This record gives sequence, C-alpha cells and structure tokens, in this order.
Amino acid sequence: MKRIRQHLTDILLILGLVLLFTSLLLWMVKAPPLEAFQNLLAGSFGSWSRFTRVLNVWIPLTLCSFGLLYAFRTGLWNIGVEGQMVLGAVGATWALRMGMESGSPLLYLGLALVSGAVLGALWALFAGWLKIRGGVHEIFAGLGLNFVAMGLVLWLIFGPWKRAGIASMSGTQPFPIELWFPSLPGWRVSPFAIALTVAVILFSFWVLNRSRFGLNLEAVGRNPRAAPLYGLSPRQYMLAAIAISGALAGLAGMLQVSGIYHRLIPAISSGYGYLGLLVVMLANFRLLPVPFIALFFAALNVGSIQLPMMMQLDSSLSGVIQGASVMSALLVFGLRRLRAGRAE
Repeated sequence: MKRIRQHLTDILLILGLVLLFTSLLLWMVKAPPLEAFQNLLAGSFGSWSRFTRVLNVWIPLTLCSFGLLYAFRTGLWNIGVEGQMVLGAVGATWALRMGMESGSPLLYLGLALVSGAVLGALWALFAGWLKIRGGVHEIFAGLGLNFVAMGLVLWLIFGPWKRAGIASMSGTQPFPIELWFPSLPGWRVSPFAIALTVAVILFSFWVLNRSRFGLNLEAVGRNPRAAPLYGLSPRQYMLAAIAISGALAGLAGMLQVSGIYHRLIPAISSGYGYLGLLVVMLANFRLLPVPFIALFFAALNVGSIQLPMMMQLDSSLSGVIQGASVMSALLVFGLRRLRAGRAE
C-alpha cells in the first residue's frame, strides 16, 4: 500500500510540474493555457473518429515501448528501434507486393506479419552482434543502423519499388484494399491491430514478471558478471532480448504499412521508435504505466493538430509537453533516490 501511494504521489508531482511548465510557456506567448489544454483534449477524444486516430498512434508506440522493455531488462539501450521498425515495414512491403500478384490476400498478410517481425529482429541482432563481437556500444550501433535503414527505404522508393512512371516522396504503389488489415464501418483502426497489441502487452507481462526467462533477463541485466555462476550466458540472453525488441518494432512497422498508410513511405516510422524511449523512461522502466503513458503521448500527437487551426499555435507544443514530462519524471525519480540514499 505504501508503494502504491508513493507511485501516485510521483505521478501527481510529475503532472503538476508538466502543467506548471507548459502553462508558463503558453503565458509567455500570450496564449490561454486552459483553452490550449481543452483543444488538445477535444482534438484527441472529442469524437470516436479522433479517438481511433489516437489508437493508430498508440498501437505502434506501445509495441516499440514494450520491445524496449526486453532490451532494458538486460541493460541494453536499443536506440536502433527506429531502424528496426523501418526494416519491419520493408519486410511487410516485400510480402504485400508479392500478394498484389496473387489471389491469396490472407496468406500474404500473414507472410507480411512474419517477415516484418523477422527483419526487425535480424536488424536488432546485427546491433547486438556488433556490441558483443565487435565491442561497438549498442547506442552507436543502433544510431548508425537507423541511418542505414532510412537510406534503404529511400533507395527502394526511388529505385526498385518506385511507382510506375514516377518516383515520388508519396511512397510506393498503394496496395489494393484486399491487402489491408480489415476494419469496421466508422473505424479508422484495425481491430486486429488492437487485439495484437493487447496480446503483446499481456504476454510481455507474463514473460517479464512471471516466467523463468524473464527472471534470467533481469539477472543478466543486474549483474552480467555473476550470471555465469548460475549457468546463464549473458551474451545469449542479451541477443535474445534485443531480437525480441526488434521483432516487436518490426511488427509496428508492418502495421504502419498495411494498417495505416497502405504503402511504404519515407517517414514510415513517424519517430515512434525514439518516442518509445521517452515512454519507457517516463514509466521508470516499469511495465504497468507503459500502455497509459503511450496513450497520453498518442493523444498529444493527435490533439495537437487542433492548435494551429483553433489558436494559431504550433503543433510542436505536444513535443514540448512530452519532453517536459520526461524531464519532470527524471527530476522526481532522482530526488526520490537521493532521499532514499540519505535515509540509509
């Protein structure tokens, strides 16, 4: 009970600091803070159509964030999650392009899921291999591979996969509706994508909190030198964790291709990989807050579209709030640890 009260206190302190900082910023530019917050809320939850757009952001952001939790358990900073999402989108596009010439859409949608997850995992494993075999820190390996992934997408869009007669930043040839994940009337989001994300959340809770594999991941992350004394191979568990992280990011990229844009575009990742890092840090690397923080960030992204139309404010205010949230969380968590250290 004491721990729950402490977490609630931390959340209230973080929210208070974010509201204070954002209100001061809006006051400095002579914009009414209350009106700005109301527009953000209306832009994300004002109608079912707007809320489904929030879910379309929440799904890939949550998948990337939960993937990062696996890597963080072993002490790895998988900064390359953005590139892994992009490679998942590339794998899905490859499969769906083959499906355009076939009469079995369900088969190729399934193949797109598998190829997206596999390519994302392989791209992550490359970063893990560079760390374990080459001594390259995973942050630098991940960032480098992110740039390679973005270059690969541009080459495909303007090269082998360019639209007939043109090469456009709008992306590849759109897929026929048969190769889209099915939706319901009035929905802008695929129920399958929601179900898949919920399944990943529940499965990850069990794996990371209840399974022996999750316990071993944490043991390797806490003390990789002592892990071999218990028969654990830090290298194998690190590679397994980063592969799972990449596979979930690849699934997110696949859903972007078939569920949102219905083609491969240059900005297919929409920055969700980097945003997932903020989500996990704001959650203090715990599982339970991640889906809710991801929903908060998704609502900010969608709701901020209202600001230029209604108040002539730049929509980048959502990024300011997201950054302020993470900085406030780091301040609150840091002060709590400092007090705990002094108490000892």
